[in-house]
Amino acid sequence: MTDVLRRGRASLAFGFLAQGVAFALLVTRIPAVQDRYGVSDALLPVFLAAVPVLAGIGSVTTEQLVKRVRPSVVLRWSQPVVLLALLGVGAGERMAELAVSLAVFGLAVGALDASMNMLGVSLQRSYGRSIMLSFHAAYSLGGIVGASLAWVGAHWHLALWVSYLPVAAVLLPAVLVGSRWYVDAGPAEPGVQGSGGGGEGGALVFKLLLPLCLVMSFAYIGDSTVSNWSAKYLQDVLGSSEQLATVPYNVYMVTTLLGRAIGDFGVRRLGAVAVVRGGAVVAAAGFAVVAVAPGPWVGMLGFTLLGLGLCVLVPQTFAAAGRLFPGASDAAIARLNIFNYVGFLVGSPLVGALGDAWSYRGAMLVPMVLVSLTLVYARSFARQPDRYGGEHERPRTADVGRGSNGL
Repeated sequence: MTDVLRRGRASLAFGFLAQGVAFALLVTRIPAVQDRYGVSDALLPVFLAAVPVLAGIGSVTTEQLVKRVRPSVVLRWSQPVVLLALLGVGAGERMAELAVSLAVFGLAVGALDASMNMLGVSLQRSYGRSIMLSFHAAYSLGGIVGASLAWVGAHWHLALWVSYLPVAAVLLPAVLVGSRWYVDAGPAEPGVQGSGGGGEGGALVFKLLLPLCLVMSFAYIGDSTVSNWSAKYLQDVLGSSEQLATVPYNVYMVTTLLGRAIGDFGVRRLGAVAVVRGGAVVAAAGFAVVAVAPGPWVGMLGFTLLGLGLCVLVPQTFAAAGRLFPGASDAAIARLNIFNYVGFLVGSPLVGALGDAWSYRGAMLVPMVLVSLTLVYARSFARQPDRYGGEHERPRTADVGRGSNGL
């Protein structure tokens, strides 16, 4: 372990936290954005869908960019663009300005998510042990901070730019300074390829990556169900008060943070396969409890289980892609990251359509079944045997000092 690695881990964790703050500030103030720009209810879904679509394009573009520049360079400059685009959303006056700001936000956030997880996976390889969940725990913490700041802005009826400007003013220089300590680990050593290490493209690689892509989609379908429907479900189906209906998502975020904070310890002790299986079972149980809950308090228990179960799936999916394709992990992660946005796009409309056509209780069974399918693909999370005959990825001492600033 070196000081370079420790600084790299701390600076990347702060990058995850900053992204959590920025994203939460945007999505939790959607009603205020709609009011500011006069976006109709019919047009709002178009704006909301455009962001993940453009983020997917940004992720694909990042796959090509990192062939020419290091992922740390992409992350260093995409994160300030995300913050500036957020400020643009708050400061604009016309709908065209909103469209431009959201387009820039979407493209930049795709590059940011992809490059951030690329660095996380490569840093975990250098550490030689599971640390990926700790980065996503920092993101969850940032989401809680951002949602709290959004509540303050809504409570005091602050203009959007008043809410966003202090955040951008603090985070923008902080992430630029912190980016000096990002660490780019080099590619895996020759002969340490996983079963898919034969190249970055082709049907064989995608076939091996496909189970992880499906798990990523299932996890985000579950996550978007909670974020978009928990309040409505508790109030309209389970008969809670308006105030109580705001609690499940906050509980979900807190339990997500707690689960990720201790998740790496579980991976080290039990292995990634066991942790993923356990998370899928707990998440499926959470959806089942929500679907049959007789009242709001039992419903909140279900959403609590969802936070504890879903929280491990996404970080471990990125980590598994890095293990499966150690010689092409950047390309694998960029492609896998697209299915983050696929799940986000599918989840909320799917539950809404089923709720309107059938029942919202029945609609909760669909993400339950999808998350349960993770059990079928859990073996894809197993560590790949390396050339040393073991299952642990060895630290690459020749590369751990390659900081993004030339350390």
